[in-house]
Amino acid sequence: MHFIPTSIRGPLFMIVSTGSYLVNDTMMKLATAGLPSYEVLFLRGVAATLWGMPLLFLLGYGRQIPLIFDKRVLRRNLLELAAILCYVVALANMQIADSTALGQITPLLMLVGSSILFGERIGGVRMALIGLGFVGAVMVAQPTMEGISIYALLALGNAALSAARDLAGRRVPAEVPGMIVAISAVVVVLIGAGAAHLVSERWVMPEARHLLLMAGAGFFLIFGHFFIFMAYRVGPTGVVAPFYYCFTVWAVISGVLVFGQFPNALAVCGILLVVASGLTIVSLDERKRRLTVVA
Repeated sequence: MHFIPTSIRGPLFMIVSTGSYLVNDTMMKLATAGLPSYEVLFLRGVAATLWGMPLLFLLGYGRQIPLIFDKRVLRRNLLELAAILCYVVALANMQIADSTALGQITPLLMLVGSSILFGERIGGVRMALIGLGFVGAVMVAQPTMEGISIYALLALGNAALSAARDLAGRRVPAEVPGMIVAISAVVVVLIGAGAAHLVSERWVMPEARHLLLMAGAGFFLIFGHFFIFMAYRVGPTGVVAPFYYCFTVWAVISGVLVFGQFPNALAVCGILLVVASGLTIVSLDERKRRLTVVA
């Protein structure tokens, strides 16, 4: 990955991560039409583990597999587990536009946390651009906010826990490979989803199409975990976090290609706003980097 320019590496990883997560979410949404939510999470975890473990050996990380249970890696991925358990319950009981819109506060929380914990300076212009990205994401999601209840709090909890996960991820030592962190997340969520299923659901025998969907979801999940972790490892938070809003752009693409749902004029304007704010932030960061080099 060293051939990718440093200035765009973090944002590019975030764009790939959100795209991978969205493919995973699309396959999960198709599967939950016939299976309980936590059972789907469990089956996806099994599939991702079957994909991921051989991948670790192929990449030469076999001897580092015990790092899956490193306390700093586990701390990050237990937050991932809590976030996904909140998200699944919220998604099952809210309109997807509402839960998506509430999730868009994650980058803002991430920036506040980075400023407090790591002393990162964001700056007024960048904060304004991030705010525009948030407005654009809400324009795409177009929430109705009907039936606000405990499920809305769970959606907000998912956003807060996701930000906490990424902040905790920054404390994972550099010697721990990103793919190890990704597979650890898969294993932790697999165990947690299995326990949640046993406690709250009855097993439904999956059909062949469910298993195929879970195999695909598990594959893309690994790369979602890997690239979101690597995005914050290689790039400044203030530059990387706004590209989380690309999730809403990928969601529109999925809606068109998979569900035949075409965006209206407001959503198109929101997408343009998200893209414009992100590109402007990258441009400002590149300009700052060049001025630093010259100085």
